[in-house]
Amino acid sequence: MKLPNIKLIISILILAFLLTSCNNEPTDKTVEPKVNDDIEYMQGIDDISLRELKSVYADDDDTSVVTMYLTVTAGNSVDNTDHTWSDVNANSVYYYLENGIQRYAVEGILQVGDESGPLENEFGFGSVTPNTIVHIRGQTSSRSPQKSYKVEINNDSGMWRGQTNIALNKHVYDTVRFRNKLVYDLLKTIPAAFSSRTQFVHLYVKDLTTGNPDAGFVDHGLFTQAEQPNKKYLRARGLDENGHLYKAIMFEFERYYDDIKLESDPEFNLDSFEARLESRGNQDNSKLLNMLDEVNNYSMDFEEVFEKHFDAENYFTWLAFQLLVGNKDTTSQNFFLYSPLNGLKWYFIPWDNDDSFSHEEDFAFGYTTKYDYTFGPSIYWSSVIHKRILTSPKYRQMLDNKMNELRAVITRERIEELVWQYDSIVRPYLFSQPDAGYSPMTLPEYSRILQMIPNEMELNYNAYLASLKKPTPFYLGDPIIDKDNIVFSWNESTDFYNSQVRYTFELARDYNFSSIIFRADDLEMPAVRHNMLPPGEYFARITSENESGETQTAMEIFIAPNGSKHPGIMSFEISEDGTITRL
Repeated sequence: MKLPNIKLIISILILAFLLTSCNNEPTDKTVEPKVNDDIEYMQGIDDISLRELKSVYADDDDTSVVTMYLTVTAGNSVDNTDHTWSDVNANSVYYYLENGIQRYAVEGILQVGDESGPLENEFGFGSVTPNTIVHIRGQTSSRSPQKSYKVEINNDSGMWRGQTNIALNKHVYDTVRFRNKLVYDLLKTIPAAFSSRTQFVHLYVKDLTTGNPDAGFVDHGLFTQAEQPNKKYLRARGLDENGHLYKAIMFEFERYYDDIKLESDPEFNLDSFEARLESRGNQDNSKLLNMLDEVNNYSMDFEEVFEKHFDAENYFTWLAFQLLVGNKDTTSQNFFLYSPLNGLKWYFIPWDNDDSFSHEEDFAFGYTTKYDYTFGPSIYWSSVIHKRILTSPKYRQMLDNKMNELRAVITRERIEELVWQYDSIVRPYLFSQPDAGYSPMTLPEYSRILQMIPNEMELNYNAYLASLKKPTPFYLGDPIIDKDNIVFSWNESTDFYNSQVRYTFELARDYNFSSIIFRADDLEMPAVRHNMLPPGEYFARITSENESGETQTAMEIFIAPNGSKHPGIMSFEISEDGTITRL
């Protein structure tokens, strides 16, 4: 019989003892988890600068025209579609605002095709029942006889190019009808910028709301379709569709305590809120309120506030681009603010760009003077966030750096190439019916404007540099009566470089100031008084001047009966009973 290996048995017993000792350690001892140094931990969403997926524009054909056929019918009162096509086109949006009613709408059958008719495999082919709701869109432009339309695709009717809200814009105040598309197509090439998909559209409308079943399609001319920022817009760009998205209506980043509130606030009023911002995303306004509180808190370090709430790359790209293309109507509107759900930072998304590339045209045709506050950063002076940015030498340098970066990418040659591409599409429509009857330009004038557009960016950049040397613009107050005097006052005008600013006040009976009633020079305070005046219409003009002799006008524009614009002028009327009405 073989004896057991004594050494092996002893070794096994010792090992068992050691293992038992380890297992008998106190169980309440904290055991630190092993950290895998090979894992790269995720950054917070505010630590990165968000970008849209530019692949969303891969299938765009900038030189094509899509033909749409829209058959409109009267619907029902439940969705406000029990109207005629004439009703829809009869009023501007101001009519609805004044009367506190919804915009008139109709039901529509939308079909997409070419000039031969609707095409198989395109949206709406073969549809015989309404798949859309249609009403007018726009603000000031809605006063024009030619309307722009919003076509809302019904929930069960699918999508057109990933969209269910189709904005068809007539751009009645754009003499060449393609500036909005030009801007969006340029934005598509800038990494830190957001753009929108756009498409030229030829629209035909068949009106069955009159009760005539034999009505045919009527040519409505050329439109530009622009993709609207909404949840589908965000999703298509790889952004957070659950985030916050606001459309600016009349919003200058003031706190607006009476209007901007939480929806849970008992005093929240949707109409008041939407007079400032329209929410297109998450309805929790707490993040918006926090940003506005801190932007308007002058006791806080502004650099910390800006870096907390805004993405510098996006912000300076947006502002530099707007200044270079001269998009003047972006101080309080024509932009969206987006913030992802789990982040604090806000991003600017451009919207409605048809006021771009038009300064030189305005000069050439006498619509405005060459050097007024609508050039350069002065136009943004009324907005809290932009004003605080522009008063910082550090941020002004960042803005200038971004403008030069964009100028190297968006060249005059690139703009000229796009202009002539669009011209080949737009010209045949613009100078034939129905659009020819509403064109404000002759064909030679139109051709002259096309030559101007490629020069705009350099013109705007040089004007931006010049405007930094000027005093800042200001608003004029309403004239008030003080005993036997009229008191005129205005906001203070300052200087980017802290130079002393003085004022000149002028009063006249005509907007050309050919016959001045009263003039006061070298005023140190932003106010002046004058003896009471006889009844009639009057014009007041105030000019600020810094120590270098550079001047600035007020942020008012008087529009003369001939349509010419005169910056810095206020008109008012004194009635027979001595009351003053600002005109």
